[in-house]
Amino acid sequence: MLAMRGIAARQAGAATTRRRQSRHEVRDVTRPLRVGVQLPEVEREVRWPELLDMARAIEDLGYDAIWVGEHFLYRWPDREPRGPWEAWTLMSALVAVTDRVTVGPLVACTNFHNPALLAKQAATIDEIAGGRFVLGLGAGWNETEFRAFGFPYDHRIDRFEEAFTIIRTLLREGAIDFDGTYYQARDCELLPRSRRGSPKLLIGSNGPRMLRIAAPHVDAWNTWFADTANSPAGVAPLREMVDAACRDVGRDPAEIARTVAVQVRLPGGRGRTMGDTSQADRIRPLDGDPETMAGELRDYAAAGIAEVQLVLDPIDRAAIERFAPVLAILDDD
Repeated sequence: MLAMRGIAARQAGAATTRRRQSRHEVRDVTRPLRVGVQLPEVEREVRWPELLDMARAIEDLGYDAIWVGEHFLYRWPDREPRGPWEAWTLMSALVAVTDRVTVGPLVACTNFHNPALLAKQAATIDEIAGGRFVLGLGAGWNETEFRAFGFPYDHRIDRFEEAFTIIRTLLREGAIDFDGTYYQARDCELLPRSRRGSPKLLIGSNGPRMLRIAAPHVDAWNTWFADTANSPAGVAPLREMVDAACRDVGRDPAEIARTVAVQVRLPGGRGRTMGDTSQADRIRPLDGDPETMAGELRDYAAAGIAEVQLVLDPIDRAAIERFAPVLAILDDD
């Protein structure tokens, strides 16, 4: 443990020096895969100064991405309800205080938004970010927050298909005239235009229909750690589902990057509070010394994964620093 802290401290010092030299400097090392961090959601009430501190640590220590869940309210039968901060406001602040890491929702629920306005928000955040924004999209699953905030829960995939059509068309083509069952965007234009080919689009789903809707258009796919049993061995069946969707729609599977969330337990971890706890008992968190954890991330890369989103337990600055030696090992590959 002392060795890990020593390495983390040296990395933090070196990162601070690099930051003083140029916060716009691009990392010049090649890892087998990108490594991002999901910020806390409802583990505890986290205020902006701590979120800011964690974001700066993520960037300074050499991580590749910051991810934010988009939810409003969780309720459980055995504890008090909790909710996170509003994701889009938070992401706009995060891209303004960082220079290198990508930032995105994991994932944004299209059914919480007017889709044309969501496209406008995404283009604006990407402009502030200088092209570092990644727009993760899904249909949502937590009925509690749909009901509490007045969003319809029925026909979620039908609604997603219409919303996704509007969002991707506005971001890629700049204009659409759409009159659907659930959403309308009549003679709509996105001005100013978003950057060419930006933001990148990511689909967060394993549903066959959702994958077929998204596969012709997205740049990346994501699945949660429960879907892989938090193991590289669980990637292959899901990867094949994405490949099958690509074949169905005539897309080269190699054009869609694969990403997975990975739960990591560090000293002091007691299990992260999640909205869906139904599969928590069967998940074995990634843990161990830095070499062990680096080895398992290499296994994800070997399974075709381009990026992992770390779900750290605990999730605070100290945990972000404790995991940093793993990055140094990966950088030496």
